[in-house]
Amino acid sequence: MWITPEEVLMANALWVSERANPYFILQRRKGHGRGGGITGLLVGTLDVVLDSSARVAPYRILHQTGESQIFWNIACGSSRKEITEHWEWLETNLLQTLSIFDNDDDITTFVKGKIQGIIAEENKSGKPQEDEDPGKFREAELKMRKLFGMPEEEKLVNYYPCSYWKGRVPRQGWIYLSINHICFYSFLLGKEVSLVVQWTDVTQLDKNATLVFPESIRVSTRDTEHFFSMFLNINETFKLMEQLANIAMRQLLDNESFAADRSLPKPCKTLKNVSALKRDLDARAKNERYRALFRLTQDERLDGHTDCTLWTPFAKMHVVGQMFVSNNYICFASREEDLCQLIIPLREVTIVEKADSSSVLPSPLSISTKNKMTFLFANLKDRDFLVQRISDFLQRTPDRPCGLNTQSENPSPSTPPSLPPSPPVLGLGEMPQNQHYSPSLPTAKKGLLQIYQQDVPEELGPKVTREKMKEESWNIHFFEFGRGVCMYRTSKTRELVLNGIPESLRGELWLLFSGAQNEMATHPGYYGSLVEQAMGKCTLATEEIERDLHRSMPEHHAFQNEIGIAALRRVLTAYAYRNPSIGYCQAMNIVTSVLLLYCTEEEAFWLLVALCERMLPDYYNTRVVGALVDQGVFEELTRECLPLLYEHMQDLGVISTISLSWFLTLFLSVMPFDSAVLLVDCFFYEGIKVIFQVALAVLHANMDQLLSCSDEGEAMTILGRYLDNVVNKQTVSPPIPHLHALLTSGNNPPPEIDVFELIKASYEKFGSLRADVIEQMRFKQRLKVIQSLEDTAKRSVVRAIMTESAFTIEELEELYVLFKAKHIMSCYWGASSSAAERHDPSLPYLEQYRIDCGQLVQLFSALAPWSCGLHTNTLSSRLFRLLDQNKDSLINFKEFVTGLSGMYHGDMTEKLKLLYKLHLPPGMFTVIETLLTRPWKEYNSVSRKRKTNTSVFLTYGTQVLRLKHIFVIIQLQEQFIEMCKTLYNMFSEDPMEQELYHGIATVASLLLHIGEVGKKFTNNGSKKTEAQLPSAGDALQPEREDSSGEGGSGQSLVSKALAEAQLETPPPTTAGSDEEAKDDTSVSSYSVVSAGSLQCEDIADDTVLIGCMSGDAVDRRRGSAPDADWSITFEQVLASFLTETSLVDYFEKKHDIQSKMTACKSLRAVERQTSTSTGYIQCI
Repeated sequence: MWITPEEVLMANALWVSERANPYFILQRRKGHGRGGGITGLLVGTLDVVLDSSARVAPYRILHQTGESQIFWNIACGSSRKEITEHWEWLETNLLQTLSIFDNDDDITTFVKGKIQGIIAEENKSGKPQEDEDPGKFREAELKMRKLFGMPEEEKLVNYYPCSYWKGRVPRQGWIYLSINHICFYSFLLGKEVSLVVQWTDVTQLDKNATLVFPESIRVSTRDTEHFFSMFLNINETFKLMEQLANIAMRQLLDNESFAADRSLPKPCKTLKNVSALKRDLDARAKNERYRALFRLTQDERLDGHTDCTLWTPFAKMHVVGQMFVSNNYICFASREEDLCQLIIPLREVTIVEKADSSSVLPSPLSISTKNKMTFLFANLKDRDFLVQRISDFLQRTPDRPCGLNTQSENPSPSTPPSLPPSPPVLGLGEMPQNQHYSPSLPTAKKGLLQIYQQDVPEELGPKVTREKMKEESWNIHFFEFGRGVCMYRTSKTRELVLNGIPESLRGELWLLFSGAQNEMATHPGYYGSLVEQAMGKCTLATEEIERDLHRSMPEHHAFQNEIGIAALRRVLTAYAYRNPSIGYCQAMNIVTSVLLLYCTEEEAFWLLVALCERMLPDYYNTRVVGALVDQGVFEELTRECLPLLYEHMQDLGVISTISLSWFLTLFLSVMPFDSAVLLVDCFFYEGIKVIFQVALAVLHANMDQLLSCSDEGEAMTILGRYLDNVVNKQTVSPPIPHLHALLTSGNNPPPEIDVFELIKASYEKFGSLRADVIEQMRFKQRLKVIQSLEDTAKRSVVRAIMTESAFTIEELEELYVLFKAKHIMSCYWGASSSAAERHDPSLPYLEQYRIDCGQLVQLFSALAPWSCGLHTNTLSSRLFRLLDQNKDSLINFKEFVTGLSGMYHGDMTEKLKLLYKLHLPPGMFTVIETLLTRPWKEYNSVSRKRKTNTSVFLTYGTQVLRLKHIFVIIQLQEQFIEMCKTLYNMFSEDPMEQELYHGIATVASLLLHIGEVGKKFTNNGSKKTEAQLPSAGDALQPEREDSSGEGGSGQSLVSKALAEAQLETPPPTTAGSDEEAKDDTSVSSYSVVSAGSLQCEDIADDTVLIGCMSGDAVDRRRGSAPDADWSITFEQVLASFLTETSLVDYFEKKHDIQSKMTACKSLRAVERQTSTSTGYIQCI
């Protein structure tokens, strides 16, 4: 590429001149290309170790005038082709012009100006996305693609210098982190090391420091481990690797490919060596932390943050912290944890104004809200810019109040990308008669507890007094800290939550702390409209919901009648309709029923959204991945906090059994309701950490008993009895029978445990748990869990088809890995169909992954025992159509194995039958059925256009079968020629090549004679029919006479075609071209026969002779095509093959697929575009 002219003082240092003229020199860097000796090895090593190749391309063009010792670098290139194009342009366009100048300085000035003009023109017309990445980074990306054969779709995120440990020897080089691969390259003194690992194969990613590997990163796959060390910034590298591995796991889980953020704003200043993708991933990481900290929706994007102070009127002091601004919120978090947190939705803001600065209060900013609260921020570094950004966001905020200083308009509300389009909201007067949800319903106005509120017994009087005291404490808190979404959240707030939220405030505070209130406020009417759309539809999710409705807290009186059951049905059905990827999962009914006790239907719906999509991610999908991940985290926490108990529990296998039900239902299914609901209070405020804390506290409280257990059942009984006796002595609700009471031993029940004491103990002993540490542990466990689920899926698929296939279990597992790899490649490098069409998690494992025809062609070429040269792609395309029984242009793993198994493990008869089927015209009988059902006039008009004989289409009754027979016969002879051509190609590389050629020639001749004999019988048997229908007979007779009169012409024609097939030399083809997907039936393949032949893929529902052939093609058919009545059966083919020993031996020979799979696995998952030196380490 052309570069801004740079001065070069030493032109020949480490460079070799290849071309020169009076004004320009083309040079190649030593160590690139052939030769170079010791100097070349040293330069090549320096280029890798010091990355000089990223700054200096291997080719360059210098400008020099006269005897001057100063050179100007004006162009560089990563390949000889690229630099040669620049050199030829200079010779063509500048040499003659430069000869006119007399002064060398004028020549240099002219050349520099010309080059700068070219660069400016290229930048002006270039693609904007290419300009986002700095030049150095683009060169590194080109180098990565060249070294590892990556296609254009593979995007480099970043690259770092490091050492790769190969055995005990570190190899200094560069690690390239792309969206789908981790690559390493090193070239030291002629020894080359190259490594490619797919992110989807990574099972563990650790950063550790040992004596052997100081400050290293370990990348583990199922087969091996790789160690990288000596990073300049190991923390940055590891964080990026974590992000990319997470993206890969999400791809395995949801089958979603990575989509770059095109709306990412450009940086204010040029960031050296930082790609647009790296900025995108950095922004995503910040957004995730921001959303998790303030419980915001998935579509919320952080615009920026700045240090500041916030005046806290309740403490009469300025709190140091950070302000965060996003498209819908202004948030504040104190530097000291739990000191103060604030969330201000922009929809609540009425005034934003700059106050007067002073030495005490520099750069203050005042924000007022609708509920008459004013927040004062100070010590803002760039206040004017901040105010402008907030003003911009306010103008785009829907439902703006009037009279703002920000001069905002009222744009129409928009639906966040994370939600489906909101259906039209119906007014009360517009509700249809058969509506399912109405604001007048009892559950639309208040929770079920209020509806079914019972009189409190007199003996609960003190508890009622304590409950009123809690309410008063919260009212005082609201007065002091504010109420609603803009409330100051402090350590005082947490203390009140831990003491228990009053039942009258529980629904309101759950909505507030979970963030569900914000989502509900911005989507009015969404739930009601969703219910109307969802109800009445019968799906798998609705069937499961109906089955579980009456199992949801059946002991509670609120769900012993239709009002509670109907409300639960509506909420669960609406959510299943909103989020089909989750639909419905067991345990959702238990959680939702508790939400409905304290909230209205709409509030319970949005709380369920917050739970499933933010607070408990992936918990309730089809494979409960999130719960399994947290189960692994819990085991790791147990090992760290309770090491003795952990070892004993692992031996018993208890932790994995108990924790799943604890986490999925937030203890609601294993603990008395009045006690468990207090844990839900803490969960909505603190998040998942409180569940881990309580779970650890339960194990700690029962440690002595658990250590003395001898089996799993005993341990389960101890824990079940303990949890059943965790009571809430402050509840004012009447006691609700608990199902776990059956675990209580008769006359000597265990002592009761106060739930408040349990919560207090969990904070005292395990309160040091941090949310960020839990997220880090979740990442490690997510890799293990998802890869474990993938292994489980593989074993399930293998078990399902092992009885139907002759392959061994190990072979089937390896085939499944290769098959899935092809599917995954289609997800991130594009394909003819989208990833969503190829993967449906609701299907059985056997049918989840599917590939298209192009991918089968690649697998067939690599794995099939039949190598047919040029015809390999044709044969594999035919195999795909044969296997694609549902005609959706995709095949699953079972269909793939079925086709492959016949080639490897079938006997001679089965192999020949498969080969025979591959050369029959697929879809022929469907075509005939179409011909029989269409009206005669249509055929008459079409046939006249095609110059065919209309009398053929006038036959009715039994004579229609005659028409069908003619079509099949015509196609069979042509396909016989194709089958012979395929066989000739199959034998071309066999050691017994000549014997096989002789054998197939003999068999072909024999089959042709058999066809001739069958034709004579056919002609004799049809004479009476032709006499009865003279018009049809007269029309067909000339053609038959012509064919029968040339008794040997058909045979000679076929023999000629076979001879051509034997002498064919496959021309070079480009992988993935359109021609590969089509049958090879061109004129050059087999003389005149193919000129009017039908390609298999062209046979559609209404095409054969009518839709595919022109009139000239039909005429050629009638004059020179093989006989119409010539036909052979499979039994005749088999019998003929059995006469040749060489053919019998070939088809009876057993093939080893293991060697084929080993060769296929040794190839990279990406097709290498250029070959490099030896010494590669491949990990696919």
